[in-house]
Amino acid sequence: MSTVLAIETSCDETAVAIVSDRQILSNVVSSQIQIHQVYGGVVPEVASRHHVETVNWAVQQALQQAELDWSQIEGVAATCAPGLVGALLVGLTAAKTLAMLHQKPFLGVHHLEGHIYASYLSEPDLHPPFLCLLVSGGHTSLIHVKDCGIYETLGQTRDDAAGEAFDKVARLLNLGYPGGPVIDRLAQTGNPTAFPLPEGKVSLPTGGYHPYDSSFSGLKTAMLRLTQTFPPDDLPIADLAASFQAAVAKALTKRAIACALDQGLTTIAIGGGVAANSGLRQHLQIAAAEKGLRVLFPPLKFCTDNAAMIACAAADHLNRGHRSPLTLGVQSRMSLAEVMQLYLDRPKVLNQPIASGNLS
Repeated sequence: MSTVLAIETSCDETAVAIVSDRQILSNVVSSQIQIHQVYGGVVPEVASRHHVETVNWAVQQALQQAELDWSQIEGVAATCAPGLVGALLVGLTAAKTLAMLHQKPFLGVHHLEGHIYASYLSEPDLHPPFLCLLVSGGHTSLIHVKDCGIYETLGQTRDDAAGEAFDKVARLLNLGYPGGPVIDRLAQTGNPTAFPLPEGKVSLPTGGYHPYDSSFSGLKTAMLRLTQTFPPDDLPIADLAASFQAAVAKALTKRAIACALDQGLTTIAIGGGVAANSGLRQHLQIAAAEKGLRVLFPPLKFCTDNAAMIACAAADHLNRGHRSPLTLGVQSRMSLAEVMQLYLDRPKVLNQPIASGNLS
């Protein structure tokens, strides 16, 4: 049983947590939402600066909440990919420094693997294989979870991620940032069938449509054209929000259920910020029950970015003897298929840092 302190700074939350396998001992999250609201989205340089100002405090708070000292910490981890390069560097540098200072193993963790492990925090008895529907501001994927570090992406968005679509539609409706929570709240009083909206199918070169891939750019354009049919000061905001949310929830549910049934997987675990959406929860739970499938939604506090999920993933890797080299770099993009490259103990990893990505 490994006790790991992890740092998560991939975007605009400075988070530090301590987890002993799947038991949370502390979980500190310092959000920057109010800072970035004035810009209508996350400004990378601003996010990085605030991570620098907050990370030491967050580490101290995590240790105090857990009532532990460094002699009781067995590993130090940090998110290393994907994410904003400057933000990732803050957390990775802090974790490496702490690991060297206290002579602890260091682990670099893939952010999306962390979202998969969020379900383990609330369901300690969960074990692979299962299907993970990962829906966030930057990612929308259907992932076959085969074992720790072994993942196969079966479906993904071809354009906007679901969370990104929520933010863009919220901006279109002048609802502010972030868009997901406000659209979800307004949708509670709206009519989800008020406006028919496109599903966003992805065509195959051989004909037909991809059963698991999704697309949200057409839905976003349809929302734009729909709003243009109303006077700017007389938009039926609640009905628009409800119709949009229902379209996203139905599209994701349809693909997740089909994928699970086709692959013979009986459990679907949901991860990422959009997992907090009430429309998705309702649609998917009803559809899964009809097909005899088990669906797991993590508690709301584990849907958005947090370090507990990173620590949980790191603890599993540490239990299996995995370590990361101190030469490990950050990447703005990295597929889940490359996760084990963070841990393989071979010369080209130990002697060469993984090349840093860019935001272009």
